[in-house]
Amino acid sequence: MRGNASTSRALNRRLILNLLRNRGPISRAEMAQITGLSPAAVTFVVAELMEEALVVEREAVAGTTGRRPVPVDINYEAHLALGFKLNRYSIDCVLTDLATTPLASREADVADTSPQGMIETIAATIPKLLAQANRQGTEIMGIGVSIPGEIDPSTGMCIQSPRFGWKNLPFAELLAKRVHVPVWTDDDVNAFAVAQKLFGVGRDHQNFAALAIGAGIGCSLVIKGEIYHGSHSAAGKLGHTTSVVNGRLCECGRRGCLMAHAAEPYMLDEWQSRTGSPISRDQFAQSVEHQEDLALSILSDCGSRIGRHLADMVNLFDPEIIVVGGEAVQFGDALLAPIRKTMEEFAFFTKPELVTDWVPSSWARGAAALATQRIFDFERSPSG
Repeated sequence: MRGNASTSRALNRRLILNLLRNRGPISRAEMAQITGLSPAAVTFVVAELMEEALVVEREAVAGTTGRRPVPVDINYEAHLALGFKLNRYSIDCVLTDLATTPLASREADVADTSPQGMIETIAATIPKLLAQANRQGTEIMGIGVSIPGEIDPSTGMCIQSPRFGWKNLPFAELLAKRVHVPVWTDDDVNAFAVAQKLFGVGRDHQNFAALAIGAGIGCSLVIKGEIYHGSHSAAGKLGHTTSVVNGRLCECGRRGCLMAHAAEPYMLDEWQSRTGSPISRDQFAQSVEHQEDLALSILSDCGSRIGRHLADMVNLFDPEIIVVGGEAVQFGDALLAPIRKTMEEFAFFTKPELVTDWVPSSWARGAAALATQRIFDFERSPSG
């Protein structure tokens, strides 16, 4: 990148904003000391950020030697982000501040899963979220959309999404034209990892993995603080590694994928095949909670299978920690303990800790983080 005054100013902005994100409120003098920037440069950048309402002065705390310098903090409340996680029959929707703290959330049912149907559902949901939070549309700085599949985040192109049957779809561009707000897109597990990198367990680690288990299985990699997308935006597809040769049909069209033999749909199918009677997800979760042998046996088998493949990822990439999310986290140690045990059994050298960090709105918050991360990385342009 060729250096100039504009680039230098942008780099200084990113440096200071990320410092505040990690450290919390600190004074201008502390910023200069930590970053190595001159006091004049810090003062200039802070003034510019205050004018844009991105930072704000907090109340100074009196000390034994008198009044302390005024601390500066990110003005998380002044701007809004919207996050939408696309599911097969619904969309998880959330309105957040810049820290991805939810201000309003809802689930929107989708009868039409065509691109236009999804876009119209999102457009109709935005004013409902704003009204719920009593906020204004002018405060929205961006929209993030997470889509299961292979997504090119730089262009907003959905290369393919087997779940929806989409291929080479410029989803971000189409949505941005419809709602007139910048749009960022990525795979749903990558979006979860972005949220972890910015404001979750991952903020203290440069190299970590984000494992998500639910309707599918994915494992996003963060290497040197950046999401690793691979050369074709297909990195992290742990669920599509072959686990059983000529096994069950996966939604991707191949047979024997890990997710076809260990994700939640498999758990319910396995229950039915062993008992001859169907069971809903809520009923299965109750069976786990009641420690019923069949449910625990299914989770043990699935957890061991996931752990075996996870060990290969650990051997290849050596992450510091593995953050676990997704709906299946609800099953607790009944699933996580066999994952951990088998992963450690097959890991060659390092045995990273598995840390759960999941709340019901995590998918949508991850999508919102696709938009908020541009505040902390000036080089990241909207996909649409």
